[in-house]
Amino acid sequence: MKIAVCVKHVPDATVTKRIDPGTKRLDRSGEGALNPFDTQAVEEALRIKERDGDGEVVLVSMGPERALDSLRKALAMGADRAILVSDEQVAGSDLVATSRVLAAVLEREGADLVVFGQQGGDSDGAVLGAAVADRLRRPIISQVAELEIAGGKLKGKRQTEFGYDVIEAPLPAVVAVSDAINEPRYPSLKGIMGAKKKPQETLSVGDLGLEAGNLGEAGSRTSVLALNDPPARGDALKIEDDGSAAEKIADFLAERKLL
Repeated sequence: MKIAVCVKHVPDATVTKRIDPGTKRLDRSGEGALNPFDTQAVEEALRIKERDGDGEVVLVSMGPERALDSLRKALAMGADRAILVSDEQVAGSDLVATSRVLAAVLEREGADLVVFGQQGGDSDGAVLGAAVADRLRRPIISQVAELEIAGGKLKGKRQTEFGYDVIEAPLPAVVAVSDAINEPRYPSLKGIMGAKKKPQETLSVGDLGLEAGNLGEAGSRTSVLALNDPPARGDALKIEDDGSAAEKIADFLAERKLL
């Protein structure tokens, strides 16, 4: 079975997030890392491959050339090869344009199963998997906490506010796993060293036969018109705890008839 895992290079958790006032987009010039939610997707793909005793796990991503550093972490975990679409023409792509690029790569690969993480750590959209599945015309199960594959079908179990859903779908299919599905492994030293030698392919939009007008800002269907600081808060009362803070808070609430 060929399994494609879509992963993302996101700003490192230690980097202060800021919006570029010129482009009105997230500033990605600082240190980056593998999207933490995607580690569960990679881990689940590796477990499926190990259970089957055969197959291939292919990483698919879109981003700058330095995104290869994040892909190598996933390769060190055990993935077999990586594909990165890196082209200035995709800069500023929204959900619509990004899904177009990823779907083009996935159609080229012809994977039996496409796996996404729960969401992007820099966007929290959690809908890219569905957009890609729609372009591929494949079924999708999202927020999967348990996954079984047998007989050309997959069964996904996910938790809801009313209990659990168990959904079946035929392969090929798309799955977005939740962060509760597994505990990702740590790359071993051998895996880290071996990751550098694994195939790492970099593609342009021309390699995929895509038109520049359908990508980047030109191919996006959303735009940011303005950015503003949050409105200032009203008058605030600061209470120092000198032993009577609880009484002062109670009096404050009582005056406003909140008790």
